[in-house]
Amino acid sequence: MNQTDHAFSFETLTPDLMLDALAGIGIYPESGLLALNSYENRVYQFVNEDKQRFVVKFYRPERWSDAQIQEEHGFAAELEQADIPVAVPVEYDSQTLHHHQVYRFALFPSLGGRQFEVDNWDQLEWVGRYLGRIHQVGSKSSFLHRPTMGLEEYLYQHVRCFARAI
Repeated sequence: MNQTDHAFSFETLTPDLMLDALAGIGIYPESGLLALNSYENRVYQFVNEDKQRFVVKFYRPERWSDAQIQEEHGFAAELEQADIPVAVPVEYDSQTLHHHQVYRFALFPSLGGRQFEVDNWDQLEWVGRYLGRIHQVGSKSSFLHRPTMGLEEYLYQHVRCFARAI
């Protein structure tokens, strides 16, 4: 198994490696690393020595480039500037994306939240308003590094592929 196979399986992302990565940016967890749900990445919540709650996100290697991740971080900052509640990556040494061995990671404040009630029309209206505001911020400029999410990429290309197979 080569190094990229290890990286993709997160086999080498041990607690010691995570603690070393955090120490590399001057963060020292006081509590254990509590694993949080994540589909693609490895995400953990912890309390540091100053009693602040953080979430650290270790990105799946080879999934996104540094430029794509930094573009995502920049968009989160734009959303925050537009008064949209979002967890923005914390800067250390003027960086939001950090590297340790084969892994890239970012640190976020741990923010409370709750799931909305799907049968509560007032809450659904608020969700709709926030989605609209997010799209307004996103429409101000195009991503340069992130892939496009549109009908062509997610529907028409696949329909053509299936049509050729028939």
